[in-house]
Amino acid sequence: MQLLSVNTARVEHFVATNGQALDSAIRKRPRQGAVVVGPLGLEGDEQADLTVHGGVAKAVYAYPQAHYPFWQTVRGQAKVDAPPLQPGDCGENLTLAGLLEGQVWIGDVLRFPDCELIVSEPRYPCFKFNAHMGFNQAAKLMVQSGYCGFYLAVKREGSLAAGQAFELLPGPREVGIVELFKAKMKNKA
Repeated sequence: MQLLSVNTARVEHFVATNGQALDSAIRKRPRQGAVVVGPLGLEGDEQADLTVHGGVAKAVYAYPQAHYPFWQTVRGQAKVDAPPLQPGDCGENLTLAGLLEGQVWIGDVLRFPDCELIVSEPRYPCFKFNAHMGFNQAAKLMVQSGYCGFYLAVKREGSLAAGQAFELLPGPREVGIVELFKAKMKNKA
């Protein structure tokens, strides 16, 4: 398993590809070198709405790179006129290879060379995901596909850098990311 990209953003006011104006830090961009990880997440990263993002339990958001071809295809089908997707475009802080939602459980630990992050919950999409992706069915497609990614709390502070290998240490394995996501979103598909 590998960390492909470490992504951050500041809150900004912007007009999304669908013309909607909003304040958000969803437009994460890759960082070079080591990025410090503190109890509330990555240095240089912000969240616009702390009622649904950020905080101790949702300090870092991870997303599998394997889902990017799906999003690129559906954006094309929706005729979104935008550049190709790049790491961070799903709003994630960590773009991962080799780990999907179905392999992750609440309480599992991602151990990196200089820090450890503990899986806390799935990401639940909102209207800002639609606005950023450029079409109004993006959140619904995330619900239907289960391509939600997952939030992480900081277990051991340190730093992260693109290219690092990491390992998954199993937690209690009582609640899986996919089953929790589907249970909470069952009436939203």
